[in-house]
Amino acid sequence: MLQDIRQNIQGTAAKIVVGLIVVSFSLFGIESILLGGSGSSVAEVNGEEITPQELQQAVNTQKRRLISMLGDNIDPAMLDDQRLSAQALEGLVGRKLMMQAATDMDLTVSEQQIGRLVGTMEQFQVDGSFSPDMYKSVLANAGYTPAYFKQSLRDDLMLNQLRSGLAGSEFATPAELALNARILAEQRDMRFMTIPMENFAIEANVDDAQIERYYQENQAEFQTPESLDIDYIELAADDLRQPVEDSALREAYEVEKETGAYATESRISHILFEDVSDARIDQARTKLAEGAEFAAVAREFSDDIGSSSTGGDLGFTAGDTFPPQMEEAIAELELGVVSGPVETDAGVHLILVTERKEGKVPEFEEMRAQLEDRLQLEEARVTLLRTVENLRDLSFNAEDLDGPAAELDLTVERANAVTRTQTEGLFANASLVAAAFSEDVLEAGHNSEVMELSDNRFVVLRVRRHNKPEALPLAAVRDEIAATLADQAARAAVASQAQNAVAALRSGTGVEEFATDNGFEWQAELGVDRGNTAVPREVLQRAFQLPPPAAGESVTEYVMTANGDALVFELLRVSAGQLDALAEAEQAGLRQRLTGESSGLLDNEFQRGLRTSADISVM
Repeated sequence: MLQDIRQNIQGTAAKIVVGLIVVSFSLFGIESILLGGSGSSVAEVNGEEITPQELQQAVNTQKRRLISMLGDNIDPAMLDDQRLSAQALEGLVGRKLMMQAATDMDLTVSEQQIGRLVGTMEQFQVDGSFSPDMYKSVLANAGYTPAYFKQSLRDDLMLNQLRSGLAGSEFATPAELALNARILAEQRDMRFMTIPMENFAIEANVDDAQIERYYQENQAEFQTPESLDIDYIELAADDLRQPVEDSALREAYEVEKETGAYATESRISHILFEDVSDARIDQARTKLAEGAEFAAVAREFSDDIGSSSTGGDLGFTAGDTFPPQMEEAIAELELGVVSGPVETDAGVHLILVTERKEGKVPEFEEMRAQLEDRLQLEEARVTLLRTVENLRDLSFNAEDLDGPAAELDLTVERANAVTRTQTEGLFANASLVAAAFSEDVLEAGHNSEVMELSDNRFVVLRVRRHNKPEALPLAAVRDEIAATLADQAARAAVASQAQNAVAALRSGTGVEEFATDNGFEWQAELGVDRGNTAVPREVLQRAFQLPPPAAGESVTEYVMTANGDALVFELLRVSAGQLDALAEAEQAGLRQRLTGESSGLLDNEFQRGLRTSADISVM
């Protein structure tokens, strides 16, 4: 499709369309097209806006969650913004309603609560301690700013308060407990016997006429799988590595020596006052001068929610971690000495150096292999990206991959018989299979886009041959059909014997008598509950579905297992469960289960009520 567009873009009509688009952008702004309207919100909930940025953040969060769960084998269609937006918007509306309810109830979360929580989060810790660098890095990688994360965390804590309050208002009454115990702790007495399929397998004879008839009636079952023979070019950074000159290695070594990796590092703690005129600054300095522990003063006074819970600890710096004003003060501070007020854009800091580690630079030969690997990979990545861009341009209009490969000195490789459910090799990657079987590539015969599989691997592909399903010859599937027919015959014989057994038991023959006469195994189980493991699962499930037999009577049925055995059982008695007969731990578990179920229903109904009475507008 893209190739068709490029081939026709030089026409007069195309130029007019492009001109209209340019005019639209200049008059109304690109947001009017990208966001579907001129408004600044995608929805309003009781007059409170949901912005496009909030929606995009929610969509991005869903994408990261899906990628984390499914990895490289994720279907690209699952990451489509339009597909995720509706679900994300629904979640944002529900969250906004709950937050409004929490606000109306005057639920609040203090800065100290947030600080303590952030300080204990493992994802922000290094060697068991809160790391500001890790905090910033994790948030940046997740697409959060510290302010946005702090607000999201506050909202989450308020919603937890609300839900905990709802859950705490729900409980199970004695009558509900007794009724559920009557059902869940019910016990049943039964007898059952097994009619094994293996007793009938040797009796199942299949002739050629049966095989031929089954083959003709079930042609769809005996088809070769649809597959593709694919030409592809794979680009990887490791394949583009080149030797590195000794002079470049030595230059890199000199640069390495000057970096923070081997510089002297200072571990610091600080107390932050966001307001430079805060009177608490003098109070904190007075306490420190009187001998109070720095950590205790930080916990009491610091406005840094991330470090206050850990005594103000910010981890190590080699001179390039914090703002210049802080780094200058740190460089001049002696170990264990508190600085005077240091002002930065964040506020005023009181700084304490708690530890110093002198850096040691390894010898050149010790670092040669590491430096060579790094420089090779850096250069290979540059070459890779340049080659990928050239490949994109060349393959876009190419009739095949041979021309682009020849021009870029690359190799066209081939994968044969790639199916839609490929599980091995390069094409086990779901995104490649989706591209190969797409309409643009398979039906229109175009080259695919150059797809990125990872940071350092790219693939472009083209379908060389489409192998459509074909009927397999009878000779190739004769044994399979014979086995299927034999299995069906054996299962039918087992079912017939089970029906005879049920008829005999209902007419008065005992289970033991019938089983003994026919060479089957049988057993009796009394007081069977729903969690019993001695009774086969199929019998247990069906027996607890049946109504209790009348006094002095029994109920007889049979069930088939997956392996073809028949289980004939006789339900004799049903005893209702008693709450008082349950152990204390079982009663507590039942109470917790009922409370949890009721709390979930209450939460759902509460949200439904909020939605019913809300004024919700989707733009």
